[in-house]
Amino acid sequence: MKLELGIKSDCIETRYSFDWLFDLLVEEGIKNVQLGSFFELYWLDDSYFTDLRHKAESRGLRIKSVFTAHRELGGFYIADPRMERAARRGFERLVEVAALVGADYVGSNPGAIHRDAPASQKAAGTACYLHHLKELSRKARALGLKALTIEPMSCLAEPPTTPDEMREYIGTMNADHAANPDTTVPTYLCGDTSHGLADINKNVVHSHIELFEAAVPLMCEFHLKNTDAIFNSTFGFSAEEQKKGIVSLKEIRDICHRRAADWPAETVVGYLEIMGPKIGRDYTDPLLADTLRASLRALKEVF
Repeated sequence: MKLELGIKSDCIETRYSFDWLFDLLVEEGIKNVQLGSFFELYWLDDSYFTDLRHKAESRGLRIKSVFTAHRELGGFYIADPRMERAARRGFERLVEVAALVGADYVGSNPGAIHRDAPASQKAAGTACYLHHLKELSRKARALGLKALTIEPMSCLAEPPTTPDEMREYIGTMNADHAANPDTTVPTYLCGDTSHGLADINKNVVHSHIELFEAAVPLMCEFHLKNTDAIFNSTFGFSAEEQKKGIVSLKEIRDICHRRAADWPAETVVGYLEIMGPKIGRDYTDPLLADTLRASLRALKEVF
């Protein structure tokens, strides 16, 4: 397994251009980009994305992955056919966008069960989501993508979270792929170093390390970000942030290498995924470059 670094593009939202971000990545020696969704993405002309691909590739960068940023494709879990149809249309467009930018992977976190919904809705939502994902796997194959991805989350209302749920989701999808290898793509996890599970009393049920380790044999890419002891807030890896956070970059690196034979992909990218300072203030937006550089340099020092 070859481990590389990248960045998810959410951080520039509304305040900087892709040109700005791509130039910063060139200066920092980062080659991989995960395109995070933004509100206009679902309606933009195809030419926007072919232009974006050219902007990246002309700088020696690769948009290797596309992934949602705003939990916007969760309609499969709502038990409302209108929400289900909207989520399906959005996901289909996300797959198309991934093909246009030349990505290998496309995915999202599956969605959330409303806290006031009956307990049975979790199983029904899971079945609905996996049904649509199987059909989307066929679309991804037809458009030349390599795999779909699913992000395991940090609460029981946003499956998959537990190791058993991860295995259920990926196992169901890859059983369908094994039965239909010529018309589908495999499905993998897009993990996250900051995701763990704490219960209603803030007791840690599964640590971020436990969930990361459980995800390794199912995972082709992951998000790199820091968090606190109960996974409540997320942030980066500046010297100050590393002092207050619980995510050890060296521990993550060592897991990646110790379990190199267990990964299902030959090349795995860890994407820095932080929003940076408060969006939309004259005194915060200009701090984004330094914020990103501090975390990227910390990642490069370890990885």
